Amino acid sequence: MARVLVVDDAAFMRKVVSDALVSGGHEIVGEAGTGIEAVKRFQELSPELTTLDITMPDKDGLAALREIIALDPAARVLMCSALGQESKVIESIKLGAKDFVVKPFQPERLLEAADRGLWAAPEDDTLEKLRATYLELEGDLEGQADHRPAG
Repeated sequence: MARVLVVDDAAFMRKVVSDALVSGGHEIVGEAGTGIEAVKRFQELSPELTTLDITMPDKDGLAALREIIALDPAARVLMCSALGQESKVIESIKLGAKDFVVKPFQPERLLEAADRGLWAAPEDDTLEKLRATYLELEGDLEGQADHRPAG
C-alpha cells in the first residue's frame, strides 16, 4: 500500500497510528514528534501519505502543513485532531489536507481516511462533506463520553 510518515508529539499516539496503518498494509517509513521535524522528515523521506497532529510544540500541524504543501502541492496529508478543533480542521482542509480523523479514533476510521486521502478524487463539495463528518464524529465521541461508567 502506501509509505507513511507519522507525526504526533505523543509517542503513544504515534504507536497507535502506526499500528493501525500497518494492520491495513501500509509501511511506516518514519516518525516525527514536532512540526519542525515533520517538515524535515517529509523532505528526507518523500512519503506517499503523512499523518499530522494539529497540536504540537515548536510548530503546530497547520504551520507544518503549510510548509509541506509549499514543498509539494500534491502531498497527501491526513490531519489528526482532538475534539473541539473544528475551525483548525476546516483550515487544514483549505490548506490542502486530504482528510482528518478525530482522536480518539477507531483503527477502521483511520484506514478509511488514509484510503480516501490516497486515492479519492477531489470533489467540489469536499470541504462541506468533511465538515459534516467532523461534526458527526464529534457528536458520537461526546455521546460515548456521556455513557462511560464513573471511575
